[in-house]
Amino acid sequence: MILITNDDGYNSPGIAHLAGIASRFGEVVVVAPLTPQSGKSSALTVDAPLKLRSHAPIGEAAVYSVDGTPVDCVKLALHAVLDRRPDLVLSGINHGSNAAINNIYSGTMGAAMEGCVVGIPSVGFSILSHDTSADLSGTDDLIADIISKVLDRGLPEGVCLNVNFPAGRRPEGLKAVRAAAGYWTEEYKDYASPHGAPFYWLTGKFHNLEPDCPETDEYWLARGWATVVPIRPDQTATDAIGGIKTMLGC
Repeated sequence: MILITNDDGYNSPGIAHLAGIASRFGEVVVVAPLTPQSGKSSALTVDAPLKLRSHAPIGEAAVYSVDGTPVDCVKLALHAVLDRRPDLVLSGINHGSNAAINNIYSGTMGAAMEGCVVGIPSVGFSILSHDTSADLSGTDDLIADIISKVLDRGLPEGVCLNVNFPAGRRPEGLKAVRAAAGYWTEEYKDYASPHGAPFYWLTGKFHNLEPDCPETDEYWLARGWATVVPIRPDQTATDAIGGIKTMLGC
């Protein structure tokens, strides 16, 4: 059994494409947000009830929506939809990059990390285009290969995968790398209402701090390759514990 979710919504082209590929490997159930939930990271709903709705299937895959976040979808799927524990959690295909620092903001990867937290092999997929009509066919072979190998061999304990595809072309291949170091600037654009009240709209520009480093996802994506970055939901900086003990005397 394969559980699929995303952060673009249950009716997005990306999730339909992913469900079609995953259906080659077993029973697929889609449980995804009712509305787009980009940027929700690992947020969950704590102050409102959640509603579960069924929708027309995607091929043979049952489809449900949840009026919550991607993490809500994984949690509710395990609690109220599936009759057994899934063998794999997939998230995506997200329309937009989740490379580099974007991983920490991503609802797509928040869902994949939620699967990882409860011990289910989990993979997030994204393409570097926000155009919902983008051609996704070039991703098929690599997605199928990743699904097949993860189902067969599993993943290291506490690790999920963040896979990104270049847009507008068939990838040259797949590179296992680390996330590029970088940050966002000019993150908001200033506006004013007709009455002069200020408001702000999220925008921004990503600055890659190591554009020439072949160890990173951004380097290879810019050269037409797909990338896979192993991600740990446990963000403990174990290498810093000793220094913190010394500094704080604890």
